[in-house]
Amino acid sequence: MQLLVTGGAGYVGSTLVPMLLDSGHQVRVLDNLSHGGESLLGVWSHPGFSFVIGDIRDVAVVRAGLIGVEAVIHLAAIVGDPACARQPELARAVNLEASLSLLAESKKAGVSRFIFASTCSNYGKMTDPDQVIDETSELRPVSLYAETKVTVEQTILDPAETDGLCATSLRFATVFGTSPRMRFDLTVNEFTAEMFVNKHLVVYGEQFWRPYIHVRDIARAVQLVLESAVAKVGNEVFNVGSTGQNYRKQHIVEMIQACLPEAAVEYVRKQEDPRDYRVSFAKIEQALDFHVGHTVQEGIVEIIRLLQNGVIKDFKEQRFRN
Repeated sequence: MQLLVTGGAGYVGSTLVPMLLDSGHQVRVLDNLSHGGESLLGVWSHPGFSFVIGDIRDVAVVRAGLIGVEAVIHLAAIVGDPACARQPELARAVNLEASLSLLAESKKAGVSRFIFASTCSNYGKMTDPDQVIDETSELRPVSLYAETKVTVEQTILDPAETDGLCATSLRFATVFGTSPRMRFDLTVNEFTAEMFVNKHLVVYGEQFWRPYIHVRDIARAVQLVLESAVAKVGNEVFNVGSTGQNYRKQHIVEMIQACLPEAAVEYVRKQEDPRDYRVSFAKIEQALDFHVGHTVQEGIVEIIRLLQNGVIKDFKEQRFRN
């Protein structure tokens, strides 16, 4: 297929794009390169790759990017709670207004498939600490980031709004692992780097639950949905992750300590973090036979090797953070 990947130079996008090209798809990336474009160097000369620089808020740029496109994978966003809280007007404009505009323009352009990158943060805080949440559970967004994702999802999942377009929303677990556009502001990556480099880590709210997934597994899930029958994925939402990889922050730290026993850890009890959720991924496993290929433990080792070998000199550099 001829594909448009928005945000294709980002952490997930730069991992996904080479996979799609290797599978024979033609891939056009639309990105404003706010975090640089070096992550695309590996695919730049591929005959199936093309690039449009611009902002998804610019309708003219979006229309140019959609010419001849059969499917859209919409990753571009102001990602994460801190980034959205810092620039709330920009977050609403990009994550909400531009996403809905992109969907509308995709329909006008005759696009047949639309995949929307959402988040398990939509679940917010569990009312029952023993509960495991699935796609039918109540959404309780507690951040602007999640609020914008929930609002777009409401359109994605409404057949009357998508009007024959095969639209799918994917609620990603918290991502980790190495990527051409590396990030060290994600829990597993950040904790591992702090403990390896500084031999010390301060953890706030160690009791809170989250699910985790490797960035390559997210990319595999996106490609699987793209290539699945419309009847299976149209106007559907899937949690993307593994039920077995729901962990408290303390569990993550203990896994890192098994590799870095010399690192000291300081726990600061915190009750006010509203995000606390364990998630079931049975739906995507049963409906699409999706299973993760990488564990958190493997991701930790990846990050340690990256730093041990000097591939990343200073993980604190701003370019590694959103």
